[in-house]
Amino acid sequence: MKSYKIAVAGTGYVGLVAGVCFAERGHNVICVDVDERKVKMMKEGVSPIYEQDLEELMKKNYKEGRLNYTTDYRNAYKEADAIFIGVGTPELPDGSANLNYVATVSRQIAETIEKDCLVVVKSTVPIGTNDKVEQFIKDSLVHDVKVEVASNPEFLAQGTAVRDTLQAKRIIIGTESKEAEKMLKEIYEPFGLPIVSVSRRSAEMTKYASNDFLALKISYMNDIANLCELVGANIEDVAEGMSYDDRIGASFLKAGIGYGGSCFPKDTKALKYLAKQCGYRLKTVEAAVDVNNEQKTKLYKKACERLITFNRLKVAVLGLAFKPGTDDLREAPSLDNVELLLEQGANIYAYDPVATNNFKKRYPNQITYVNTPEEALEGANVCFIFTEWQEIKQIKPKEYKKLMKTPLVYDGRNIYNTEEMKEKEVEYYSIGR
Repeated sequence: MKSYKIAVAGTGYVGLVAGVCFAERGHNVICVDVDERKVKMMKEGVSPIYEQDLEELMKKNYKEGRLNYTTDYRNAYKEADAIFIGVGTPELPDGSANLNYVATVSRQIAETIEKDCLVVVKSTVPIGTNDKVEQFIKDSLVHDVKVEVASNPEFLAQGTAVRDTLQAKRIIIGTESKEAEKMLKEIYEPFGLPIVSVSRRSAEMTKYASNDFLALKISYMNDIANLCELVGANIEDVAEGMSYDDRIGASFLKAGIGYGGSCFPKDTKALKYLAKQCGYRLKTVEAAVDVNNEQKTKLYKKACERLITFNRLKVAVLGLAFKPGTDDLREAPSLDNVELLLEQGANIYAYDPVATNNFKKRYPNQITYVNTPEEALEGANVCFIFTEWQEIKQIKPKEYKKLMKTPLVYDGRNIYNTEEMKEKEVEYYSIGR
């Protein structure tokens, strides 16, 4: 199998994971970032993001000479066979995607490449962006070289990103020529995975359509869960009954306090914005966004019905990350709820096994951070569970009764059996049960 010289622009979830996995499959990879401190850290084998198995593969491939890191984009790009763009496309206030980082890298590529090159956009970008990137690079070229742009969206989940890349269900490639298609297929040949080859715009749309469908599924189950509470049904029983239907599938049927992270919130808003720009309303996606926004603070509102005030109460917050396996706080339900609790004058004691440092950047002094769930629960008047970390799931129902001043628990992840909590004399509220 042919080995390519690959440069990867950006060392966040998309870029770093892609670069490390390309090296793991035998390519020679150099990852480019503007932050010298970050590059130094990665060369020492320390990952800037919390991701299972990533540091191990970083150290292995760096040691074996297939992986390196640099801030010198000129040397990284000028001799590359392929350059993958994996920079961020953060959400703008109107819901559209900020393409400034993509544009900056595109200009750098145009000014530095000295041989024919395939530029591959892995960043999530609005449909039609790859056409603009290709034209922008060609308009700005310094040397007489041939450049093509391909789309290769990622479908990784935070917490399982390495596995999702090396053992992906499929690789989506969007190209406009047989040459670009052939090269991308050769790059991915060592992965031994199914490859779906489509046009560039279809690849861009596949990314949004996939993420938004999963967001729809989550919001639908949360909507049904809310109705379950009103009619006396149990959402977990309903989900189990649904899961046996192959047309529905068993995944993404778990009710809770909404989705967060770097993909679903941003991608639903971006597709909603794009549709609006085209004079069309994606009513299903709009509904998913609305349901999710309301779902995040559902337990807080329940607690407000039960308590006269949070002022001067000790509130245990278990879990800060938007989901287990990551330290990412983007669109995490904990953020919305902590803000409301602080406004009410609550004394918050928060626990998370990996996301505490990131949370401290937002709330350095307003919250007491603890090292164990038990410290948070000791003498607490109320507890909120926002992330289903294993460390939290291991707490026995009797511990809430034993440790808390008032065993009042609001569980946004449906960790516990309702009957067992009742038996242990814990006043317990969850979602859809």
